[in-house]
Amino acid sequence: MEFGIVQFTSDRGLKPHVLAPLIENAGFASYYVPEHGHIPTRRDAAHPQTGDETLPDDRYMRTLDPWTSLAAAAAVTERIRLATAVALPVQSDPITLAKTIATLDHISGGRVTLGVGFGWNLDELADHNVPPKRRRTMLREYLEAMRALWTQEEAEYSGEFVNFGPSWAWPKSTQGLIPVQVGAAGNEKNFKWIARSADGWITTPGEEDIEGSVALLKRIWSDAGREGEPEIVVLDFRPVPEKLVKWREIGVTTVLYGLPDDSVERATGYLAKLAGKLDLAPAAV
Repeated sequence: MEFGIVQFTSDRGLKPHVLAPLIENAGFASYYVPEHGHIPTRRDAAHPQTGDETLPDDRYMRTLDPWTSLAAAAAVTERIRLATAVALPVQSDPITLAKTIATLDHISGGRVTLGVGFGWNLDELADHNVPPKRRRTMLREYLEAMRALWTQEEAEYSGEFVNFGPSWAWPKSTQGLIPVQVGAAGNEKNFKWIARSADGWITTPGEEDIEGSVALLKRIWSDAGREGEPEIVVLDFRPVPEKLVKWREIGVTTVLYGLPDDSVERATGYLAKLAGKLDLAPAAV
């Protein structure tokens, strides 16, 4: 089981190229960032945490672009995985996005993990002409099309939302298939989607009693004929030893923590303290 950091990036927090080396040097294995291109001022969609149209944090409308952020992080790190929690692929052109992610994987030496979401913010999706009742199908097609572009000499795809004929596109993914994790509630519908179209699950914030959910995911995964085990990423608030032991036993692969990012001093101190609690060894300099 590995430990990583998720930063709710904003134009008021530490820049990714400043924070990422601190994360790597403290001994953490991954750096995750979110995506929100814009937030419409007219709000109808309920936020999963507040239960209504209000947002719990103004960083939602100040979020940095994830791919630029991770490219900046890639330039100043060597080891940590560079990931999203979560990106919203259906708000981009799939051919252009495939090129962006493959380029990031190329320049980082194969360190990219693509965490995706279906999109709870229907107001945001509407401005990208994403039909709310078809967003799962749209995301599936985007991932299938991008995988073709990442791996095939002459890629092509034909679907309801994505269509292109035989095409050349380089660079290919350094990893072959870039791992895809889905951030969503732990239920049967989402797990069946993951077993068909992804490589793992990212829990929702505060979703800690996951033993039953993990067992369900593993059963659905096996029933779908998938080999190995799904990746399981848990968003945690504070490390509790007994809880971490249990998560390790049931097959959690990564645990993520947020951090204060208003200054280098606070971030460095927090990372050192957290790394100590998790018994992480600082990276060799």
